[in-house]
Amino acid sequence: MGVSTAVTLSRPGDGIALVTVDRPPVNALPVQGWFDLADALRAAGRDPGTRCVVLAAAGRGFNAGVDIKELRRTPGHGALLGVNRGCHAAFGAVYDCEVPVVAAVQGHCLGGGIGLVGNADAIVASEDATFGLPELDRGALGAATHLARLVPPHLMRTLYYTSRTVTAAELHRHGSVWEVVPRDALLAAALRLAGEIAAKDGYLLRLAKAAINGIDPVDVHRSYRFEQGFTFEASLSGVADRLRDTFGNGAPRPEGRSGAEGANASSEEPS
Repeated sequence: MGVSTAVTLSRPGDGIALVTVDRPPVNALPVQGWFDLADALRAAGRDPGTRCVVLAAAGRGFNAGVDIKELRRTPGHGALLGVNRGCHAAFGAVYDCEVPVVAAVQGHCLGGGIGLVGNADAIVASEDATFGLPELDRGALGAATHLARLVPPHLMRTLYYTSRTVTAAELHRHGSVWEVVPRDALLAAALRLAGEIAAKDGYLLRLAKAAINGIDPVDVHRSYRFEQGFTFEASLSGVADRLRDTFGNGAPRPEGRSGAEGANASSEEPS
């Protein structure tokens, strides 16, 4: 069954809930892991004592997306349908969380990781953080909705078509990453920002979150589900299986922008 997914909820400060994902080796989540993450985020936001949520991850990287091995070993389309629903639930739980969500990102943030941070209210990242969508190399589509919330439109398209990554410093220049810090200072920086937010009135924060979501020009739920239909089409066509079968077999990896590592930089396949 592979390595289990641990999603923990803790209270590191007044009004702050910390949701941490820990699934070695690269935090690639199976179907149930996405639902567990969604449940933890919803529970944190529902708690009347919570005024800000920090979403973090243990290990070398924030999130490597979907567990491709689970898709390979599960006959039929059950796993694909499950992970589609699970990702939609987890991304939506970040966006719909009743209070602001601060994402603390280190190392790789790929695929589903973009879906999570793209729906967050604020992002703090370590100096070694890289962000990208290797979907076209994995036989899938999706999360362009969320990448479009991090970078300008033409850059989003180029990153999507090439599977390249961008660094935390580049996203900071675009204004989508609030602060870039050394890795060992990441959690403290995220908690510091969360503490500043949590110092506000909790009732007013919830109103503010609902109001800001209400004026978004793009319906992220509908937009992402539209993308997922094409992921399923890719699976039915057979191209998805063909590309997944080449994953991890020594295929060339693209170089990232500005010397960053490629979007497929994790040499260790999700387990």
